[in-house]
Amino acid sequence: MGELPRLETPQDWAEEEFGSVELFDERLKERLLVIARDFYGQPGELVPQACGGSMAKVKAAYRFFDNQNTDMQGLLQPHIGATIDRIQEHKIVLSVQDTTTLSYTAHASKDMGPINAKWNSAVGLMMHDTLAFTEDGVPLGLLDVQCCSRKPEEAGKGALRHRLPIEQKESMKWLKSYRAVEQAQKLCPETMLVSVGDREADIYELSEEAMGDSSKPKLLVRAMQGRNRTVEQIKLWEKLSRQPMAGIQEVRVPRKGNRRARLAKLAVHFAKIRLDPPKTKNSRPVTMWAVFAQEIDPGKDVDTSIEWMLLTTVPTDTFDDACKRIAWYSKRWGIEVYHRTLKSGCRIEDRRLGSTDRLEACLAIHFVVAWRIYWLTKQGRETPNIPCNVFLDEDEWQVLWAYVKKEPPPPEPPPIGQITPMIASLGGYLNRKGDGPPGTTTMWRGLIRLQAMAEGFGLCKTQMQRDGP
Repeated sequence: MGELPRLETPQDWAEEEFGSVELFDERLKERLLVIARDFYGQPGELVPQACGGSMAKVKAAYRFFDNQNTDMQGLLQPHIGATIDRIQEHKIVLSVQDTTTLSYTAHASKDMGPINAKWNSAVGLMMHDTLAFTEDGVPLGLLDVQCCSRKPEEAGKGALRHRLPIEQKESMKWLKSYRAVEQAQKLCPETMLVSVGDREADIYELSEEAMGDSSKPKLLVRAMQGRNRTVEQIKLWEKLSRQPMAGIQEVRVPRKGNRRARLAKLAVHFAKIRLDPPKTKNSRPVTMWAVFAQEIDPGKDVDTSIEWMLLTTVPTDTFDDACKRIAWYSKRWGIEVYHRTLKSGCRIEDRRLGSTDRLEACLAIHFVVAWRIYWLTKQGRETPNIPCNVFLDEDEWQVLWAYVKKEPPPPEPPPIGQITPMIASLGGYLNRKGDGPPGTTTMWRGLIRLQAMAEGFGLCKTQMQRDGP
């Protein structure tokens, strides 16, 4: 990945994220920007509704998805370039990678494959993506997206995969993601990028990949107890349990399904280790740091308490260092919020485009739209004093203010921290004293209503200007 082309003066967010796309046809580029704006204005709606019911726009959108030049990776390149620009503004960036399934069972195309176990009939696509976050959890954008369709004949053969080289395994996706982060690291030499993964990322080849050159991205993964990792022939869990408790760290656990949010107290142990290679591999031990965090007194209503064994290439020599690694790993939950925004907000599993190629072109735009919604939600919390016109058009914030406040808008754009709860209120956010900040669900619902309101407001202004005083 070399220096990606960027527009010097983008007119809006769509041009900022897609404007430098290389489609070799200006009409295709203009169509991409139109589709992106329409999808953002109507997240979750099917293509005909997102296009405002215009038959001409619907046909143009479907032709765009069907064009052989509009592949997923090409469409995402300008957004990745914009993400790298945002990364360069920070000293530390967490590049979280994760896998999710996209189910199209009810309307699958012939080139899709199974997404679960062999005995499950669900079919669709496997998606593995890498989303960059600040240390405060603000999503900066995507660095890598891998979509693939499993072959039906390979379903249920996971037990045989240990005999294959990593290049022939599905787990190669973790190394590909790390290498994409490595390419970004070369363009951001003043930033420390840390590749973060859950237990599925506990792959010895990934640890080897991250060792050596100090200019490489760092690594932080959660160890899987079933891997039976050893440190100088002692089991990893046993080794860390023998270390003295360094202190107690509190971590906020977000709500998930019926699980309520809570503040978990974790007993912290850490040590520098030499991780033994698996017996099946002819490899050398790798030197890493391990941080063991175990929840204390989780409460009777907590089904699963926290127990994290974190492995990292970032030097961890003090209790404060260990607490920071725990805080970094806790930001991994952000990618689950992003996936929920994709599926529930953008409803990407409802898309019916007849083939994987067409679908992936459509998904590429939704990936950026979902990021934008999530990013806007977090900006209201983390940078509340930035003027809202950085994120919204004049018609949008003015009609929002007039509708919610029942008064004329102020002469200057109010701060985004004041505006995001107002957007979310259109989506059902009540902003009561005990409520937390608005989430992505109420934000995407609010944005749908706000777009319609802004369009009506703009039409009224245009008509008034034509009619004159």
